[in-house]
Amino acid sequence: MRVTRRALAAALPLTGLAALAGPPRFGLIAEAMADAAAADVIKPQALPDMALGSADAPVAIVEYAAPTCPHCARFSKDVFPRIKSEYIDTGKVRYVLRDYPLNIKDLACAMLARSIAKDDGAKYFAVIDIMFRQQDQLVDKTGDTLKLIGRQAGLSAQAVEECLKDQAMQDKISTVQKYAENVLKVEGTPTFFINGQMIVGEAEFAEFDRRIKSLLKT
Repeated sequence: MRVTRRALAAALPLTGLAALAGPPRFGLIAEAMADAAAADVIKPQALPDMALGSADAPVAIVEYAAPTCPHCARFSKDVFPRIKSEYIDTGKVRYVLRDYPLNIKDLACAMLARSIAKDDGAKYFAVIDIMFRQQDQLVDKTGDTLKLIGRQAGLSAQAVEECLKDQAMQDKISTVQKYAENVLKVEGTPTFFINGQMIVGEAEFAEFDRRIKSLLKT
């Protein structure tokens, strides 16, 4: 996806802007026809990975998500906390969250989250969680909501606007997404890789629990 600074600046102040890529394409879990090589999945592209958990954890989960995706928001609320408490916090899983914008609003969210977090993975996860919790407001009043989130993080409205004009950051996020599409065959959100094993769409904690335990036994 290629979005120019002019298009981004023009779209954000509008309310009720339709998602450029349409509604999220995934809602139910589906098995991938072929898993990706774990080394290809875990390799950062263009941007440093935002991660939680030990770098030496035996299991690595990579999630591709978008802040305006309702399936991603439900996963973040209902499933991720259990994965974090039972596997990330105990050193068994390293969890990576990557941007996969479905529309121009997701791109703006990703840029702001990166700007706020810098290289702090925990802060990045916290910002994305706030965006998921304010998803309706983000969709309806994108610009105002991003400025509010920015203000809560200590950024002025002008600083938020400048962040959203960062063409270099847009290009890097686009590179990450293109790699996911072309190499890993990601087509929408949420998409997960557990040591290279792909899960497409929403999945319950039991599914992650089963796969993680299986990998821990090997």
